[in-house]
Amino acid sequence: MLRSLSLALILGLATWALWPRDAAAPEANGIAPSSGRNRKYTLRFAPGLYMPDRRPMDLGTPLQGLKKVAAAFERLYPDTHIEFTEAPVGSREYLVTQLAADQAPEILNVNVEDVWQDVQKGWYVGLDKYLEQPNPFVPKGQPGSRQWWDQFKYEALSRGKAAPDGKMYCLTFDMVETGIFYNKDIFRTLGLKEPKDWPEFMAAQEKIQKAGLIPLLLGNVEVADWGMDLIFDQVYGELLPGMNLHKDPVREETLAGYLDWDEIAFLYGKGFFTRRDPRFVETFRILKEWRRYWPKAMVTDYVKQFVTQKAAMWWSGSWTVNRLMRDPDVTFDWGVFYLPPIPRVSCRFADGHQQVVIGGAGTQFEVTKTAFNDTHDPATSVKLKRAIAFLQDLTLPQNTDRVVNEIVAFLPNIVGTEPNPSLMPFHEFLKRPCSKTKWLYTFDLRFNEIYRRMLELFLNDGISEDEFLTWMESNLRTASETVVRRKNLDLSKFESAWEANAVLRARFRELPSGP
Repeated sequence: MLRSLSLALILGLATWALWPRDAAAPEANGIAPSSGRNRKYTLRFAPGLYMPDRRPMDLGTPLQGLKKVAAAFERLYPDTHIEFTEAPVGSREYLVTQLAADQAPEILNVNVEDVWQDVQKGWYVGLDKYLEQPNPFVPKGQPGSRQWWDQFKYEALSRGKAAPDGKMYCLTFDMVETGIFYNKDIFRTLGLKEPKDWPEFMAAQEKIQKAGLIPLLLGNVEVADWGMDLIFDQVYGELLPGMNLHKDPVREETLAGYLDWDEIAFLYGKGFFTRRDPRFVETFRILKEWRRYWPKAMVTDYVKQFVTQKAAMWWSGSWTVNRLMRDPDVTFDWGVFYLPPIPRVSCRFADGHQQVVIGGAGTQFEVTKTAFNDTHDPATSVKLKRAIAFLQDLTLPQNTDRVVNEIVAFLPNIVGTEPNPSLMPFHEFLKRPCSKTKWLYTFDLRFNEIYRRMLELFLNDGISEDEFLTWMESNLRTASETVVRRKNLDLSKFESAWEANAVLRARFRELPSGP
C-alpha cells in the first residue's frame, strides 16, 4: 500500500502521477499549472470527517492524508492554496446563512438532500459537464480517462444523487451504511443468533431485556431518520410502484420509485400520509411497539454503554468500526447485521421483502458559487477550474486511498481503491435496493424540527397517537404548501400518472380515502 511507503516516496509518486502529460494533461481542460509563487486563489475546503490534524473519535493518530494530497496539489499549482475549514455537520442554519451571504467555503461537505432543497437558488455549481469529460490527471486507458464518471466504483449509487432538477451537484467521495452492531459474547451466553426476520429480532430483544441488559441502543435522530425510512418501506413496499408518479431517467437505476417532495405533496392531497392512510398509522405503531427495547433516555452516551457491555446491540453507521477496532476498552467479540425484514405475520401490509439500504453516499462534496467569485462567471473563472481540478486530483486512486482508508469508517468510491476488510459487511449491504424516501430531509427545517419533536413525544408517551397524527397532518400540509409556493410547482402534471397507476393500486385494500 502507498501508505506504507516513506513520505518522500509518497510525495514523489504523487507528483509524478499528477503531472500533466499527453492528451490527458490538465491543459486539455483549460487548466495550466501556474509558474508563479504567489497564491492568487484560496480554496476553502470543509472536508468533514477527514479534517487534517484531527483524531476522529479521539482515537489513533492525527490525520495527515488530506493534508499531503493538498500539499502535492499546491506544488502543481503554486498560485492556489487549499485552506481547510470547519463546517457544522447537519446544521441547516449555518449552511443557508453562509450560502445566502456568499461566504460559504468553495468546497463543502453537505448531504445532497440539503442541496436538493436549494437548487433553484443558484448556490451550487452543476458538475455534469465535468463528470462527463475525462479526468485530466488520469493516464490514458485507465478508468476516468474517457470520462470522470468511470472512476466511481458505486457509479449507479453516485448517479442516483442527481437533484430533482436532473442536474448533478454532488461528488460522492465514499460510501456509508448503517448496521446493527452486536456483542457476540452476549448473544452466545443467551443462546441468540443473528435474527432472520422481525419476529426473531423482537424476541431476541425481549430475551436480552429480561437478562437485565439494554437490547438496542437507538437515538431520537436515528429513529426519525433511519427507523422511519426502513419501516415505511416495509409497510408501503408492495404499494410503492402505484405511488410512483415521476420516473427520472438519471436516477431511475438506483432510485426507482423515489418519492420527491413534489410527489409527497401530491400524494398528501390524495389522503396519503394522514390518519386516513392505514399504512401511515401502522408505520408509527410499529415504531411505538419497538420503542420499549431502546434506552429510556434516548440522548445518552451510547459508546460507553456498548463498550462496557451494558447494551447488547447498537444501531449505528460504518464509522463505528473505527472506534470498535481502535478502542482498547473493547474486550469482546462483535459483529454486524442489517435490520431484518417484517413478514406478513407481523404486519398485514408487509410482505417480508429484504430491507432496503438507507446509506449510500457518505462524504458528499459540492462546489459553491463562491468558487467563481474571481470573475462571477463560471465560464471564465480560473478559481472554479482550480476547484474542479483539486477534486479530480483527490479522486485518483492513490489519493483516495491515502484519505479514506486513513480512517476505517467509509468505503472508498473510487475504482482501484479497496476498502478496509473490516468494512466488507457494509459493502454487501450496499448491494441492496435503495430506500424510496428520506422523510427527515424531504422538506424544510421547520418540518424536520416539528416532525422529530412530535415523534419523540409520541414514542415516549408524551402525546397520544391521535395528537401525534394531528401534528403530522398539519406539518405535512404546511410543508407541502410551502414547497409548492417556493418552487412554483405544478402538481397537476402528476394527475395523468396517478390515473395510469390505478391498475397497480387496484389489487390493494385499505387505501387512504380522499381529502
